[in-house]
Amino acid sequence: MSLFKARDWWSTVLGEKEEFDQGCLCLADVDNTGNGQGDGAQAEDLLLEVHLRDPILQVEVGKFVSGTEMLHLAVLHSRKLCVYSVSGTLGNVEHGNQYQIKLMYEHNLQRTACNMTYGSFGGVKGRDLICIQSMDGMLMVFEQESYAFGRFLPGSLLPGPLAYSSRTDSFITVSSCRQVESYKYQVLAFATDADKRQETEQQKLGSGKRLVVDWTLNIGEQALDICIVSFNQSASSVFVLGERNFFCLKDNGQIRFMKKLDCSPSCFLPYCSVSEGTINTLIGNHNNMLHIYQDVTLKWATQLPHIPVAVRVGCLHDLKGVIVTLSDDGHLQCSYLGTDPSLFQAPKVESRELHYDELDIELKELQKIIKDVNKSQGIWPMTEREDDLKVSVMVSPNFDSVSQATDVEVGTDLVPSVTVKVTLQNRLVLQKAKLSVYVQPPLLLTCDQFTFEFMAPEMSRTVAFSVYLKGSYTPPELEGNAVVSYTRPSDRNPDGIPRVIQCKFRLPLKLICLPGQPSKTASHKLTIDTNKSPVSLLSLFPGFASQSEDDQVNVMGFRFLGGSRVTLLASKTSQRYRIQSEQFEDLWLITNELIIRLQEYFEKQGIKDFACSFSGSMPLQEYFELIDHHFELRINGEKLEELLSERAVQFRAIQRRLLTRFKDKTPAPLQHLDTLLDGTYKQVIALADAVEENQDNLFQSFTKLRSATHLVILLIGLWQKLSPDQVAILEAAFLPLQQDTQELGWEETVDAAISHLLKTCLSKSSKEQALNLSSQLNIPKDTSRLKKHITLLCDRLAKGGRLCLSTDAAAPQTMVMPGGCTTIPESDLEERSIEQDSTELFTNHKHLIVETPMPEVSPLQGVSE
Repeated sequence: MSLFKARDWWSTVLGEKEEFDQGCLCLADVDNTGNGQGDGAQAEDLLLEVHLRDPILQVEVGKFVSGTEMLHLAVLHSRKLCVYSVSGTLGNVEHGNQYQIKLMYEHNLQRTACNMTYGSFGGVKGRDLICIQSMDGMLMVFEQESYAFGRFLPGSLLPGPLAYSSRTDSFITVSSCRQVESYKYQVLAFATDADKRQETEQQKLGSGKRLVVDWTLNIGEQALDICIVSFNQSASSVFVLGERNFFCLKDNGQIRFMKKLDCSPSCFLPYCSVSEGTINTLIGNHNNMLHIYQDVTLKWATQLPHIPVAVRVGCLHDLKGVIVTLSDDGHLQCSYLGTDPSLFQAPKVESRELHYDELDIELKELQKIIKDVNKSQGIWPMTEREDDLKVSVMVSPNFDSVSQATDVEVGTDLVPSVTVKVTLQNRLVLQKAKLSVYVQPPLLLTCDQFTFEFMAPEMSRTVAFSVYLKGSYTPPELEGNAVVSYTRPSDRNPDGIPRVIQCKFRLPLKLICLPGQPSKTASHKLTIDTNKSPVSLLSLFPGFASQSEDDQVNVMGFRFLGGSRVTLLASKTSQRYRIQSEQFEDLWLITNELIIRLQEYFEKQGIKDFACSFSGSMPLQEYFELIDHHFELRINGEKLEELLSERAVQFRAIQRRLLTRFKDKTPAPLQHLDTLLDGTYKQVIALADAVEENQDNLFQSFTKLRSATHLVILLIGLWQKLSPDQVAILEAAFLPLQQDTQELGWEETVDAAISHLLKTCLSKSSKEQALNLSSQLNIPKDTSRLKKHITLLCDRLAKGGRLCLSTDAAAPQTMVMPGGCTTIPESDLEERSIEQDSTELFTNHKHLIVETPMPEVSPLQGVSE
C-alpha cells in the first residue's frame, strides 16, 4: 500500500468497450462560459454526449470559426475534419443545464489522417489555423473554412507526433529516421504544391521552391509525443518524449537537457514551474505511476489506479492544479497530490504452547479424511468403461477415380491417390475436438487438420482425405496415425481435462509400388527363414503378379514409383524367401510387407506357431555406408551455411560503403564497388540455392537411413528372437527423431542411446555401469565411434546379452554408483576381441551368407535345394 497515491477528486468511466489514446483528452472552456461546472459527482456531470458514427482520432479547442474569437471544438476523423460550436442553456428544473452541439463546417479529407495541431500560423491575429498530418506524411493546412495547401514531408515513411511553435512559427515532428525535424511555416507555404510531386518543365526552369528542413536532431529512438512550452515571448522549449528518455530542446534544435527514464513512459505534460527558469514535467508510465520532474530532478511520485495515456492540468470549480488523466479503457480521473496516513498496526501474535500429542491426533484425523476421499472419489476422475470418443479409420481398397496428387516429383509415372475416412463417435458433449493425421514423408495428405463440435451426445462425424506420394523416393513406413485431442469437463476441473486418443491405419503397398519385371542380378540380397511350408506369392501379393496357370508363383518383381526395383523369390522346397535389390534401403518395405502378410495368412489358416528367423550375417557395412552419406551431407550443410553467412556479411559491408558514397555531396568514384556488389549478390544466391538443395538431399538421405534402420532392427529381432518389448527398446534407441536438424542430429542422439544400453543392460562389468555419459549432444567429428558402438551392440547381443530397462536385469556384478563424466572407454584387449569377432561374424556383406547356403541358381528359375 503506497502512501503517495493520487487523491481522487472526481472520476468516471467513459463509454463501453471503447479505446482511447493521447489525442482523446482536451481540457478547455468549450462552451465559452468562463468558469468550471460541477460540484462533486452529480447527475449533470455529463454535460454532453453525441454519437458521431466515425472513429475519433483527436479533439482540440480553438478559434476555428471566421468572424468570431469564440472557442470551438475541432474533431478529427480518419477521413473528415469537423468543427462544432458547443452552447449551454440554463435549466429551470432539477434536470440542470442543457447543452447542444452544432456543426459549423467540415472538410472531407482526400488522405487518411493521423493527427493534427493548430495555432496562429504565419502570425495571424484572432484566429487559429489547423494543420493535419496524413498517414503518408502530407501536411494539410486549413484556414478555418477553406483549404490552404498541402505539402509532403521529404523522406516520410511513418507519421510521428506533430506540434506547432508560435514563437518560431514552425512545425516540429519526429520522422521515422528517429530525428526531430523543424519546418518553417513560410517554407511550407512557398514550397512546391503537393499535387505536383512529379517534376515538371516549369520546376526545371526554376519556378517553385523545394521543401527543406530548418533543423534536425537525431534522438535515436521513436517519439511518443511533442509539447512546446514558452517561458515568455523571447524563449521557448521543445519537449520530446521518447521510448526511454525525454528531451528538452532549444528553439534551434540544441539539447538543453535530457533525462533517462527508468520505466516505459505512456504520456507527459510539461508546464511552467513556480521557480524561474525551470520547467515541471508530468510523466506517466506503464507501472501506474505519475512522476513529476523539475527539469531532470524527480520531485514527486504518485500512484494512479490506471495507466494514463493522456494527462492535462487545469482549474476546475476554482480548484487550481487539478491533474486530469485518461486511461486507454476510458477511466477519467481528476486528482490532486497528497499522502494517506498509515493507520495500519500489526496485530499481536497470540502466543500459546504447542501440544505435540494433540497435533499428532489432529494430523491423523486429517490423513484419514484425505484417504477416505481418495478412496471414494479418487484424485483423478475414474475412467468409464465406455470411452468418451471412439475413432475408427477406413482405408479405401481402390484408388481414387481422379487422382488427388498435385505437384508431384515422381517422374513420368501416374501417381495414384487413395481415400482415407476417419469416423468420430462421441458419448458425451465435447467442444473443440481436434483431429490431426500424420503420415511418413514423402507421403502427403490433402488435409491433415480437422476441428469438430459435438454439441449433443451420440453424434457421428466422418471426414475424408486422400494420400499420395509426392517425392521420388520411398517412405520409411506405410503406417499412418490419426490423433484426436479434446477436453472432458469434470466436477473438480470445469475447464476440462485434456485427453488424447489415437488410431493407427495402414496404407496399401500399391500406393507407392507397381508390378515390375524380376531382376536376375542384384547388389543386395536378404534371406528370411520360416518354420512353415512356402506360400504362393500370388496369394500373398494379389495384383502384383501376372496371371499364370500355375498358382505356385515363386518369383515376383516390384517397382517403386521412384524407379527402384525389388525382386522377391520363394523357395519351392525349402521354407525360405529371398529379397534382393540394387539399393539396400529398398529391401525394407518388401521384407516387412512379406512378414506381415505371412503372419496374416497363417492366422487365417488357424496356425498360431508361425515364426520367422534370420540366420545370415548382419548387413552392417551397407548400413554404415548410408550413415556416412547422411553425416557427410550434414557436414556439407554446415560448411555451406558458414559460407553463406560470410558472403552475407560481405554483401552488407559493400552496401554500407556504397550508401556512404551515394550520400556524399561530392561523391568519390565507386572503384568497382558496384561490380563487387553484383558478384557478391550472385554468390549469395548461388550459396542459398546450394543450401536448399543440400537440405533436400539431407531430408531424402534421412528418410533412406530410417528405412535401413527399420530393416536392421527387424533383422536383429529375427536373428536373436527378441520379444516385442526388446524390439521397442531398439526402436527407441535407433529411431529417436522424426526430423533431423543441424542442432540435434541422428548420429549423436543414437550414439548416446546405444552407449547408455552398453553401460546398463549390455554392460560386461561394474566399471562400465559406473561411468556417466556426456550431457551435451554435439555433432561428432566422424562416425567411427558410432559404428564401433553399433558393432559392439550386435556382438554383445550375439554373446547372450538381453535388452531391458530395469537395473535389476543388468550385469550380475554389484552396481557401482556413477562416478565419471566420460563415455564408455573400451579397452584395447576388448577392442581387439571385438575386431576379431566382427571379422568372423560380419563377412561377405554384399551377399548375405547363411550357415547352410542355398545353391546358386538363376533367380528367375526359382530357389530349390
